[in-house]
Amino acid sequence: MKEQTSAEEFPVRIIARIHTDFSTKFGVPRQSGLVESLRGEIVFEPAYRSPDALRGIEGFSHLWLIWQFSGAVRSRWSPTVRPPRLGGNESVGVFATRSPYRPNPIGLSAVKLEAVEKRPGTGPVLIVSGADLMDGTPILDIKPYLPYADCHPEATGGFTDQVARRTLEVSFPEALLARIPPEKREALLGVLAQDPRPAYQSDPGRRYGLTFAGWDVRFTVEGDTLTVADVVPVAGK
Repeated sequence: MKEQTSAEEFPVRIIARIHTDFSTKFGVPRQSGLVESLRGEIVFEPAYRSPDALRGIEGFSHLWLIWQFSGAVRSRWSPTVRPPRLGGNESVGVFATRSPYRPNPIGLSAVKLEAVEKRPGTGPVLIVSGADLMDGTPILDIKPYLPYADCHPEATGGFTDQVARRTLEVSFPEALLARIPPEKREALLGVLAQDPRPAYQSDPGRRYGLTFAGWDVRFTVEGDTLTVADVVPVAGK
């Protein structure tokens, strides 16, 4: 009888990539579903464009995306990290966080399935909302969200329950907001309201820049109010 061995490593295939309005990680919501109006398009790699692979997926309202933190791949990992939600000053175990700096840089997001579109040249494309991923992020797998098994209303959130979640009031001058395509405005306002700054930065005199849908949105934050100061096209767009 041939002895079976367990491999410490195994190949993982990229099956698709998601396209979103975030060209950088700054401003990406901290979790999926926080900004429901954010849209993303999942385009499959050529080897996985068979419509048969998606047969029946329209019956599910939500999906799990398993993906790679492509901007955080490192050769080393640390058993502890400093979550921004704790001000970057307190260390906790990496497996008690959703930090991208893990032994395997893999992320997990629950998104809403809005539509399945058939497009010439790319095959079926999944239109999703509520995604917290950068443009071009590799998708490793897709699984249906099962409400009877995946939803646990009684669940506790560990140290995140101790940190109050707040949203900001967004002051966005109409003349500046008019530069953003109408179909992108609600999502951008939602992203800004979530306070895209790192949790440990609170300098009211600092101007931040968020790249969204080809625009550089520059803003300041004082107290509970975020004020947009300028909106300019991203260089090269």
